Amino acid sequence: MKQRFNKKIFTASLFFRDIGYLIWNLPKFLAIRKNIDISNIFIEKIMTVTTAVNGCVYCAWLHAKKAIESGISDEEIKNMMKLQFQADATEFELEGLLYAQHYAETNRKPEPEMTEKLFNYYGEPTSSQIILLIRQINFGNLYGNTWDAVMSRFKGIPSPNSNIIFEICFLLLNFVFFIPVTILMKLEKKPNQDELKIKAKRTTPI
Repeated sequence: MKQRFNKKIFTASLFFRDIGYLIWNLPKFLAIRKNIDISNIFIEKIMTVTTAVNGCVYCAWLHAKKAIESGISDEEIKNMMKLQFQADATEFELEGLLYAQHYAETNRKPEPEMTEKLFNYYGEPTSSQIILLIRQINFGNLYGNTWDAVMSRFKGIPSPNSNIIFEICFLLLNFVFFIPVTILMKLEKKPNQDELKIKAKRTTPI
């Protein structure tokens, strides 16, 4: 059976639309840090849950590191990547994380009832800031997935939602960034050879 590339990616129009949105709302992003209700832990949980739905390997790698730095345990991160975060989330965080999951699963088209529920729970401006964070990581997710779509085309498995002209432009703009990141990710996943030798000596029968 022929493989298919099924991740959500950017089209040219969506890419430039989202860049415009992020630039326009930059002052609002900066204001999030002043909101004491949105802690670094809450931010990283939103990022991780959204990434888990969208399947961006680069964002998963980056935000797993940042989540650990913010104080989230390895077990919690694993649960979030499996979308099993309900038991670990605080009561205050849960509504925002469920909305982040819903937003990504509906491909940026959340049901009005879910958005209303979010605003009823957190009020303004916290609800709007949570949505800004979701939009921010969603941009990052699609950015990484679009790079994967370019690589997939080289393997003979093009994305049905992209075109080669946009992918060539995306490749030329981003290879300087993504190639080192890909190498770094692979190096970090490689087992430490010295540790393997020590382990082998310990397990070798005398």
